[in-house]
Amino acid sequence: MSDGERRLGPWAATALVVANMVGTGVFTTSGILMDILGSPWLVLLTWLLGGVTALLGALCYGALAQRIPESGGEYIFLSRTLHPVAAYVAGWLSLIVGFAVPLGALAFAFAEYLRPWLPHSVDARIVATLLMLGASFIHLGSLTLGARIQAGIVVAEVVLITLFASFGLGRLYPDGFHAAASPGHFGKLGLALVVVSFSYLGWNGAVYIGGEVKDPKRNLPRSLILGTSIVTVLYMALNAFFVFAAPVKELAGRIDVAHVAAAAVGGPRLAAAVSALVALALALCVSALTMTGPQVAARMAADGLLPRLFASSAGRPPRLALLAQLALGLLALWTATFERILTYVGFTLGISMVATIVGLCRLRLKEGPALHVPGWPWVPGLFLAFVVGSTIFTVVQRPFEGLIGIGTLGIGVVAYFVQKRTKNSSPAPASTP
Repeated sequence: MSDGERRLGPWAATALVVANMVGTGVFTTSGILMDILGSPWLVLLTWLLGGVTALLGALCYGALAQRIPESGGEYIFLSRTLHPVAAYVAGWLSLIVGFAVPLGALAFAFAEYLRPWLPHSVDARIVATLLMLGASFIHLGSLTLGARIQAGIVVAEVVLITLFASFGLGRLYPDGFHAAASPGHFGKLGLALVVVSFSYLGWNGAVYIGGEVKDPKRNLPRSLILGTSIVTVLYMALNAFFVFAAPVKELAGRIDVAHVAAAAVGGPRLAAAVSALVALALALCVSALTMTGPQVAARMAADGLLPRLFASSAGRPPRLALLAQLALGLLALWTATFERILTYVGFTLGISMVATIVGLCRLRLKEGPALHVPGWPWVPGLFLAFVVGSTIFTVVQRPFEGLIGIGTLGIGVVAYFVQKRTKNSSPAPASTP
């Protein structure tokens, strides 16, 4: 694709990264983390480690994006660096775990934050369903229009979040600074890092539409690093307010932790305003995932690993892929619990990211200094250490979610070989005389 045909500039790509990240759990996760860790200081440490891990990953993915500036994310990276089966499974995971399942979780959180304005008889899942349908309708028409709408909303959202965090940090609950963690809670940091990784998912969002970004060798790495850095700073400021705004027992286990914190420092009016802001952020994130997710299916279809009907054509979004993602997201919304989704998604996608960085290392060893990887070999090594360590902790402390994640990987492997065998056994088209 020529640069003239690429429609998204550097700021639109950066805005997409921010939109993919903000709302992906930052307003819902700290209450769960407080329940796991028991200390606001450990919760903040987890958010910091999550941001560092995401930034390390962004540096690695930026190197891959310079080398392979195409749409498809982990699927296209692994197809070029490891093996087709790894690429297929990564694409499989992206379709189901990376986009469709989080769509259901985020839409549900959106509805929970809108609850103060909803009649008590209205099921939150109905409101979430309407949001998912609306986002899909917007992105069925035009990729460029959806990106421009998101870029404008992201700017407003970042400004509002900054103002909100600045206000809250001056009105904290003083006793929270003295809350200490028990030794047993330190052993759960690995699990907590997996849970918080859900909120940082999206730092790699721009690589899924790399084929649409102008001058991708320069703009893709910059958008990944800049977007991730902006969000990490916002997350630390927001969560410093969340975890010190009220007693631990009032925050532990709450999904609407931003509402609880705002009510503690500013009363019901501030709580209502914050709930509206969070709902906007969550709706924006649903829109971003709706936009980027189908690109993976489209690329797999173009490579013959999915039916051609899932591919995009004539500059239009891959509509059938988008509708399939919507269907899977609705299934997750109506069948799963929020906390299990967080753990399952973080664990499973962590494995996919590890494979991608292993592929980067393999390519770097093959091509040498010609492939520039920032901080080689420490940056990819630290990323692998963080993610592999937290993944092992998850299997130990949440075996059910770990087994489901491993089962998802296994199904992807089986699907690859079934698809390959079916393709090989299909009769060749008859030649014309």
